[in-house]
Amino acid sequence: MNHPVATPIQHEHERLALELTEHPVVKAAFDRVSKHWLAKASPSPEMRNCFEAAFEEVMFAAAVWSLNRDPLRPKVVAITRLEHKLGELRIPGSRWGIDNPDSIYRVIPIAGDERYRISGRVAEARLSENYFTLWDESFNTVDVLNGSELCLDDERRFTITVDADPAGDRPNHIRSAPAAKEFYIRDVVQDWSVETPNEFEIERLGGEPSRPPIGLEEQAELTAAFMLRYADSTVRWNQQAYDKPANELQFKIDRETDGALRNQIYILGHFDLEEDQALVVDVNTGGAGYFVAPITNCWGTTNDIVHRTSSLNLAQSVPNADGGYSFVLAKQDPGVHNWLDPCDMREGILTLRWAEFPGERPAPEVGAASRVVSLSKLRDALPEDTIFVTPEERAQQCAIRAAGYMRRLPEG
Repeated sequence: MNHPVATPIQHEHERLALELTEHPVVKAAFDRVSKHWLAKASPSPEMRNCFEAAFEEVMFAAAVWSLNRDPLRPKVVAITRLEHKLGELRIPGSRWGIDNPDSIYRVIPIAGDERYRISGRVAEARLSENYFTLWDESFNTVDVLNGSELCLDDERRFTITVDADPAGDRPNHIRSAPAAKEFYIRDVVQDWSVETPNEFEIERLGGEPSRPPIGLEEQAELTAAFMLRYADSTVRWNQQAYDKPANELQFKIDRETDGALRNQIYILGHFDLEEDQALVVDVNTGGAGYFVAPITNCWGTTNDIVHRTSSLNLAQSVPNADGGYSFVLAKQDPGVHNWLDPCDMREGILTLRWAEFPGERPAPEVGAASRVVSLSKLRDALPEDTIFVTPEERAQQCAIRAAGYMRRLPEG
């Protein structure tokens, strides 16, 4: 493989997904789902202004994902990518579902009565977090393998066996079940300048497929159904934040259902700030080896994650003297190193994620507290050791960020 994500299989899949969006059934769904989503979300004028760009990404994500649903012909396909070009062909972004800018999400369809082999290679700098999660149709966990526990050979290669039998003496085994439908594989890159996604590929074991590939018409109908599901799921997920008071972090997820990952904690909230206000978020990591705070719009997509600090993780943030972290979310640059930049939005969703706890459970004090302060009084509201930056230092911070991100988007 020349690149762990931008593989020939990935590029061919993206071309096919783009062709699929021109099918009459899919084009009709674009119009139908657009009207449905706007009516259901009742967006503010500001959120309405970013709808078209976000809608294109979410709908293309539906095409990309729905096109890889055949467990007899499984492919490793990356989802939630940024817009890029294949030659002269523009490939839209495919972010959706309150995406995490640190994560490379890849999916593989499987059937519970089939046997598979996943082969791959781990980079020299091991990832902060990597999980092979086997889901059922409703995104509930069937089985999960922690990538940090993979047994590797001398060249850092690995083989994972996937079937319904017990592991026995097989070191890297994921036990399947009749309900199993899909692998959802998260490679989490915390240090963008150093860490590299894993390489891997899938092979179905056994004879020739027992049925032909899905036909174009059936595929178009499946994609149209995915498009509607993505819109409705985004409204449902975001409503968990919008049902709470603005600028408060109250909704907590700590489970392994509905797409959430076992041994992670998520806290959601929505912000709504005036021009002269900032939201200060004080975070206790609870011993987490991984933490990230990304901003999304109400359509579930992140903003400019490459050139602006619209998300920050532990490698990109500066801790306080007591080991905690204080982040400042404000429309105007407050000059604080830990600035969560909403990319000119006065409102949106903030989703905090903690993972990789010692002993797999967080310390009791894990959590976050938020408070709205006036920008004119911000310095007095922050810890004395808060790091402030000059405009030149901010530009350097963003340049390092962009260079690190482009390591996983070689198409540019």
